[in-house]
Amino acid sequence: MSEREPGAAVDDHGGRGTAEPGAVGRGEPGLGRRLDGTVSVQLMRLLVRAAHDAGVDPAQLARVPGTDAVVLGGELNRLPMRSLLTLWELIAQARPGAGSGAAIAAAAPLGTLDTWDYLVTTGASLADSLRAAQPYHRLVTAAAEGFDLSGESDLTIGYRTTADDPAVASVVNEYVLAYYLRRAREATGRPLVPTRVTFGHPAPADRSGLIAVFGTDSIEFDAAADAITFHADDARAPLPRADPVLAKLMHSHAELVLASARPVADPLDPFRLALTAAVDAGDPALARVAKTLTMSERTLQRHLAEHGTTWRAELDAIRYERAKDLLAQGHSTSTIAHRLAFTDDRALRKAFHRWTGTPPTAARG
Repeated sequence: MSEREPGAAVDDHGGRGTAEPGAVGRGEPGLGRRLDGTVSVQLMRLLVRAAHDAGVDPAQLARVPGTDAVVLGGELNRLPMRSLLTLWELIAQARPGAGSGAAIAAAAPLGTLDTWDYLVTTGASLADSLRAAQPYHRLVTAAAEGFDLSGESDLTIGYRTTADDPAVASVVNEYVLAYYLRRAREATGRPLVPTRVTFGHPAPADRSGLIAVFGTDSIEFDAAADAITFHADDARAPLPRADPVLAKLMHSHAELVLASARPVADPLDPFRLALTAAVDAGDPALARVAKTLTMSERTLQRHLAEHGTTWRAELDAIRYERAKDLLAQGHSTSTIAHRLAFTDDRALRKAFHRWTGTPPTAARG
């Protein structure tokens, strides 16, 4: 999900150069590169649910990287933008035409997109909320998607997706504009009606559904931009849920989330997340991890072999890292052996010597 108005200057954080400066990534020059081409797990979860609702074949959906339960369960995970676009393509194929994108927004109550949802609804006004949130738009999506605001009195939210297929882009555009209308209504507590809605794609045969969603027949098609405009009275009106202290806390939280985000780009990342969870649960069995990833044990082992590794090598690597951490915390070898599912502390000591050439006591520092 992203928004940019054509012709606006976009800065390194996906916002206009004139937007309120944010501290996103301050002290971490590589943050932008690290998150480039990734989207939030919250947005991916919304699209996965939408794909299921649209009737996408589960087997087809399972082939999209980043859609397994383990990856989707990590609140700080960042997933490939390509995976998001693939989900949009599957949804557009399963449920083409007007109304598909708006239905996804209708299934996304406040809080669905986590921090971003609250950033855009807790400022002094709708305009203030969006402008203050603008530098943090990477909380939701890749910077290439962009996000822009314009208007000295009325407020216009502009948007352009990187989806190449016009049929897919039309679904994405519809979702984004419907999403911002919904958040504007939730923020103000009023059934706002935009003064103007524009889409770059041709008009559908039946526009009644879109008129019902946006509450107006002032909808233009084949326009130069995809955008939604709110009257100045609505954009500047004080928000009933405005909370300066909460807004400040949300901005600090946004900084923390972006700094802590974990891109999941390696094909083995989902497996390693599942294996780590199994080790931490004290049950690092091949069968357990394979079941978590909804594949057979044989398929999982073949998947690992295709990427130049083995089950034993991966389990060893995670056990080693966990053992080092636990030793540094002062835990006994018997406790560590139990937590890492070794048969006894002798087996742990033998493994540690194999890993490092030294006994576990040498790692205590």
